[in-house]
Amino acid sequence: MGRLDGKVAIITGAASGIGRGTAELFAAEGARVVIADIDAAGGQAVADGISKTGGAASFLRLDVTQEESWRRVVAETVKLYGKLNILVNNAGISLGADVEDTSLEDWNRVMAVNATGVFLGMKQAIAAMKGNGEMCSIINRSSVSGQVGEPQVFAYCASKGAVTLATKSAALGVAAKGYRIRVNSVHPWFVHTPLTVQEAADAGMPVDEYYAKTGAYPPIGFIGQPVDVAYLDLYLASDEARWATGAEFVIDGGYTAR
Repeated sequence: MGRLDGKVAIITGAASGIGRGTAELFAAEGARVVIADIDAAGGQAVADGISKTGGAASFLRLDVTQEESWRRVVAETVKLYGKLNILVNNAGISLGADVEDTSLEDWNRVMAVNATGVFLGMKQAIAAMKGNGEMCSIINRSSVSGQVGEPQVFAYCASKGAVTLATKSAALGVAAKGYRIRVNSVHPWFVHTPLTVQEAADAGMPVDEYYAKTGAYPPIGFIGQPVDVAYLDLYLASDEARWATGAEFVIDGGYTAR
């Protein structure tokens, strides 16, 4: 028996990286999964891969910055699978710039994806979840950078800090109304994904050298993989976490313990 048997999940940014790892693990644990991403080719490939291994998955194109896009994806999910139990607000972007080098355009773009996208996702998911009579879970992807400051990712820190406190406020709001919905945030440090590999290539160095020069290696001594974060998502999505809400779950190899 899977830990998510009978549950329906939407995972944003699931065409690659942590989102893909979470989608594949959720499907393996019995969930029917909607791969929601702006990357149609990548998202469809992930959904097809899950289906070929016996899982249940569909791809729906989603622009997390657009409310109508969210309405459509949530409505189509409910039409496909009859309900919604889990939302993982995983989609996000970064920007390597300090406060002086961040333009207003850059700021608005990062905040639109990382913060407004999470707000819109929670709003539409809660509307679909609140009446289904089942325990539901919203998992918002924050970051270590949503807890401690880092000078070279100014807008990213601001956006992830917004996610941290928006999560707590939403958790209290739905609890006050008696909804069976839990809302938590997950805070990773560097994870080895296509995004970090591309960052290394953009910097003109091998990925291991890039990790070393940027201080990415945490005290545990190795960089996390998408599945490491996915297993934490799995716990929070399952009814095993029924008493967890409004909380910050850090998974960083000990980075913030120093």
